[in-house]
Amino acid sequence: MMTVLAFVVALGLLIAVHEYGHYRVAVACGVKVLRFSIGFGKPLWRWQSPRSGTEFVIGALPLGGYVRMLDEREGPVAAEERHRAFNHQPLWARTAIVAAGPLANLLLAVLLYALVSWIGVQEPRAVLSSPPPASLAERAGVRGGEWVLSMGVGAQAPVTVASFETLRWQLTRAALTQQDVRLWVADGPDQPSREVWLPLTELSVRDADAALLQRIGVVAPWTAPVVGELLPGGAAEAAGLRPGDLVLRVDDRPVPDGQDLRMRIREAVSAQGQAQTQRWQVEREGRLLEIEVTPRPERVGDAWVGRVGAYIGAAPEMVTVSSGVWEGLWKGVERTWEVAALSLRMLYRMLVGEASLKNLSGPLTIADYAGKSASMGLTAYILFLALISVSLGVLNLLPLPVLDGGHLMYYLWEAVTGRPVSDVWMERLQRGGMVVLLGLMSLAMFNDVARLLG
Repeated sequence: MMTVLAFVVALGLLIAVHEYGHYRVAVACGVKVLRFSIGFGKPLWRWQSPRSGTEFVIGALPLGGYVRMLDEREGPVAAEERHRAFNHQPLWARTAIVAAGPLANLLLAVLLYALVSWIGVQEPRAVLSSPPPASLAERAGVRGGEWVLSMGVGAQAPVTVASFETLRWQLTRAALTQQDVRLWVADGPDQPSREVWLPLTELSVRDADAALLQRIGVVAPWTAPVVGELLPGGAAEAAGLRPGDLVLRVDDRPVPDGQDLRMRIREAVSAQGQAQTQRWQVEREGRLLEIEVTPRPERVGDAWVGRVGAYIGAAPEMVTVSSGVWEGLWKGVERTWEVAALSLRMLYRMLVGEASLKNLSGPLTIADYAGKSASMGLTAYILFLALISVSLGVLNLLPLPVLDGGHLMYYLWEAVTGRPVSDVWMERLQRGGMVVLLGLMSLAMFNDVARLLG
């Protein structure tokens, strides 16, 4: 129920903002708006403004919306109202009306990101955990436990790293844009710093997923190797482990943090799926205990991994990240720009085959994330709304004939040639655009189903 409600609220808000952008600019340009609709199909609610005559509607199918304006191409227009018809507006006015929808979504994203900055958000401190073997971080000398103080992407000047989430976002962005990264780290808050060089340009990046961060070597924030909640019937419960056990050694090798312990559990299964028993030394209420643990094999993709049926790692140290009014607003602009640019770059990479088409998501994945973010709290849900709002704005600016970007493409042609696109070509382009859009939607739905089943 939470997932459905969160999805409907998100979709309704983002569609309403998008269509309100079209509506508000159309009214400002003197165009008569006949209907403002959120959703399609049978109207569930309608109201007509006695002043403007605009009919406001909420449709039964909340999968989109539209603003219907007076237009001679869609029906007869009285001579005295011809000056209020959309098709009689100058080129600049038509362009502004069409562009206003996507721009409204981008503006909403700026405000949502700014709101999170103003409220402040609890995020893990930027302390590195043990890097996976052969990762860039391990090769650079990272051991785990280092505090990340600042970072520089490419030729840019170093900036302070406010949290682990900031670090992870900037690393993902740098990897996708093929830029190397410099980190300035210290062994503690008052310790001298040193530089760590991460040559991300060596990576062949196709997907922005967990595997990418594994290859970089920055997977999760540092946590103590403590056993958390146990799943009933799991390997941890069967071995006699208890919540709060501090794991000191596994097979006589020291365990520096939770990430290292998770990696050893995963690796405790052979390539053929045979479980391997481990000897854990744990500290429980001041006593040292030796416990044999046999992780249970589980198939993940094409490989076998070990699971113990317990949460591994204590909660990371958290910091509050917040900003003032103007700083937060500027951060909103920066984050919206970065997400929009990254979205366009990923679309281009998918188009030319440099990134997997599995990155394309549809409504099922969006609904799933809506529910998960809502259950995590207001801040997480606001960040989800901002991300989807950017995506909606970018998508509608793409030069596909059935989207706002396609109409802007027509107006560009008109501005260059001095004449509008002919009705014949308009119909052909609309049909072609619809085929492309349906193909993308089908692929996104296929990816959604594959994720849910996989």
